[in-house]
Amino acid sequence: MPHEETSFIYMDHAATTAVHPKALEAMLPYFSEQFHNPSSSYLPAQKARQAVDAARKTVADVLGTRPPEIIFTSGGTESDNAAIKGIAMALRPQGNHIITSAAEHHAVLHTCHFMEKLGFEVTYLPVDSRGMVSVSDIEKAIKRETVLISIMLANNEVGTINPVAEIAAIAKAKAKSLKTHIAVHTDAVQCPGYLDINVDRLGVDALSLSSHKFNGPKGAGVLYLRRATPFEAQQTGGSHERNRRAGTENVPGIAGTAVALKLAAEERAANVEQTKALRDRLIAGVQQRIQGAHLNGHPTERLPNNINFSFDRTDSQWTLMALDEAGIGASTGSACRTASLEPSHVLVACGIPANLAIGTLRLTLGPENTVQEVDRVLDVLPGIIQRVRDTAPPVEAKP
Repeated sequence: MPHEETSFIYMDHAATTAVHPKALEAMLPYFSEQFHNPSSSYLPAQKARQAVDAARKTVADVLGTRPPEIIFTSGGTESDNAAIKGIAMALRPQGNHIITSAAEHHAVLHTCHFMEKLGFEVTYLPVDSRGMVSVSDIEKAIKRETVLISIMLANNEVGTINPVAEIAAIAKAKAKSLKTHIAVHTDAVQCPGYLDINVDRLGVDALSLSSHKFNGPKGAGVLYLRRATPFEAQQTGGSHERNRRAGTENVPGIAGTAVALKLAAEERAANVEQTKALRDRLIAGVQQRIQGAHLNGHPTERLPNNINFSFDRTDSQWTLMALDEAGIGASTGSACRTASLEPSHVLVACGIPANLAIGTLRLTLGPENTVQEVDRVLDVLPGIIQRVRDTAPPVEAKP
């Protein structure tokens, strides 16, 4: 049971966020009195169509682009899938080479594995010990057959921010010299409310977002697709989303997404200032109070709300259970696999030993977190880590 003296402390915002009250308010009418299909021709349905159009313009304004370049999806996973498959398939007559990194989200990695089954060649670039992709490695990997580069803007586990604008500039320069088309996609799911996601400043041709990561609803997302970027629709049927994503639009989800994204953009400066201060307080406190705490990710080029530590001689499964009993919600950099822990592919890509990676804890903050909550975590975490070290049974670390 959670600690009786305090309310539950939520520090897992990289996993999901609560729907903002204003986003929920925007959604509610489209569940009831304005439930109509936006593709129908009668007046009430056209009001639903107007809501979708208004939301598309709002999202486009936040991203610094035009409404026709916005595709509404079911979330970040679909957006990643559609971008990689849709662009690569459309450019297949030119070439069959995709470049990505070994530390991408599984929505990208598993999609690239699928593309290999279709005959595409995929280069999985390494990352450094901090989880960052090398621009020079990107440049060296590009060849005449390269059609797509997919590199995440910020890592969901260790928080490291990649130099996507530099990567995009290199890709465009190489494409010009080769007289080919190389599209650049970025998974920016963790970034709204914390980083600049203006697509022109990033220089990308495609960008993925997931609404529930920035206080919008689950089951809704965005794919930005730059005008004239070759694209083959992966979900076919009707002519929805300008023939790029068939299926009746999720009007409530779209309305909520637009409001949440606009709020995230408007509140970004304040959110960054607040969460960065809390992040730095938490990192410093852990390093001062717990021996054998190893900070993962880049020390400065990281999301302002991300803390990721590996603790030696610990098992993160037991650490999370103890935190939950203390009323603290967090997550791990490792995926639980029955009685053993399989180290996170991101941590493995960073070169972190398996026996250290299985003791990883990720704490991701949100604007509602407080100094008091951070201090509460710092009060209980050292004791939890020590108890885990003293009592947890040995766990097999699979490489």
